Formats: sequence, structure tokens, C-alpha cells
Amino acid sequence: MAHAARPSILPGFGLTLGYTLTYVSLLVVIPITALVLRTANLSWSEFWGIVTTARVVASYELSFGTALVAALINAVFGTLIAWVLVRYRFPGRTLVDALVDLPFALPTAVAGIALVTLYDHQGWIGRILPFSVVYKPAGIVIALTFIGLPFVVRSVQPVVESLSTRSGAEIEEAAHCLGASRGAILWRIILPELWPAIAAGFTLAFARGVGEYGSVVFIAGNMPMKTEIAPLLIITKLEEYDYPAATAIAVVMLAFSFVALLCVNAVQRFLERRLRHA
Repeated sequence: MAHAARPSILPGFGLTLGYTLTYVSLLVVIPITALVLRTANLSWSEFWGIVTTARVVASYELSFGTALVAALINAVFGTLIAWVLVRYRFPGRTLVDALVDLPFALPTAVAGIALVTLYDHQGWIGRILPFSVVYKPAGIVIALTFIGLPFVVRSVQPVVESLSTRSGAEIEEAAHCLGASRGAILWRIILPELWPAIAAGFTLAFARGVGEYGSVVFIAGNMPMKTEIAPLLIITKLEEYDYPAATAIAVVMLAFSFVALLCVNAVQRFLERRLRHA
């Protein structure tokens, strides 16, 4: 005789699925659909003419290029910071760990003003640099690196903590006893475990950097064809009441971001499958 299914203490599938679909629809699906439908009023020639102008293309190249560079920088140094915070004990460690989350709490406009103050030619850091940072693409990279760092650190940190447990330490000790060098342990044991988390942090930092506005506008200089990012160009079009152009630029930016995230997520899943079958 079949036993009756035990009632779950959690809400049922229908209720949770309904809440999920409603929440995602209101916050994601409906706004994106409205954005795409707004551009439907444009003919293909009008749409293509808007999104392929030299100024728009330059803003795309700057936004995606600087976001990519900043995410790569964070992937390297964010991993190092996560490693140090977990594997070592030093004075002020708790303070450093708390400072990692500062970009999450700090208003982006305040971050932009602070970065300009520091990196201006009269600032504490800018005066000792042999080159100019403010109002240059390098300044945009610095701003995007600042706001994207926590994503990598917080993605990698739990994995490093799991590697620091007794079982993880025993694997490293066993490899060392078998004659493996520190470099071999790093590349063959530690990094394969970290790659999926690094890829996840890179994806989050890149996505945040592509759409960042507040911390960039103060340090970029906003010069068309040179330091004008795509989000600023969209705002400019909206201020000019050129809504079709603003939505067309936003749709192309959305499409590029979606494709880029799909590619990075595919790489991340590949690394995870490879790790499971290793």
C-alpha cells in the first residue's frame, strides 16, 4: 500500500512558483520588454543609423573595454585578497575584510568624487603618478575596479575557506610530501578549485562595470569620442528628449551584455563540469 506523501513545512510549489514569476516579471521581464517594444517604433534603417554612429560606437567600445580590463584586474587581485584574508592572520585583518564591502555601501557618486580628489594632479596619489589619470580611460578603469572588487573577493572567499579546512589542508600536505613544488600545488590543486568562483566573480564585476554610471562620470571627463561611456550617452539622449535614440542604444547595450554573460557563464559551467570529473 502506497504511503501518503508527508506534507512539507515549506510553501508548496505552486505558491512559490507564482511568487517567483510575479517578482521576476515585475522587476526584469516587463521593463526589458517595454524597452524592446519602444524601439519597435523605429524602422530598421533608423535603428541601425542610430546605433552605428561614430559617437555611439565609441561609447560602446569604451564601456565594454574598460569594464573588461577592470574585471580582469579584479579577477587577479581580488583572488589574492580573498586568499590573504582567509589563509593568513595579521593585525587589522578584520578591518581590511570590512573595507572590501565599502563599494557596496558607498554611494557611487561619492566614490567618484573621492577618486577624482585622490587621482587629480594635485591629489595624494595623482601628484606622484608620472601620467594623468583623471579625465582619461585609465580613470574609468580605476573607478570600475573599485566598484567591482567586492564581487570577486566575496565569490572566491568561500571556496578558499573550504580549501582551508582539514581535508583541504591534508590534500596540500600530501602533495607536498609526494614532492610537488609550491607552484605545482597552486596550479594543479588550488587553482582548479578556484576557477569557477573566479569566473563567477569576473562575470559579476564585468556586468556591474558595463552599466556603472555614478562613480565614472566624475572621473571620466565625459568627452564625446574619448571618455564618454554608453550609460552617460543614454542619459544625454534622454535629457534631449530623444527617447528613440536612448532606447535603441540601451537595447544594443543589453544585447551585447547578454551575449557576453552567456559566454562567460558557459565557460564557468565548463570549468565546473571539468572540476567534477577531475
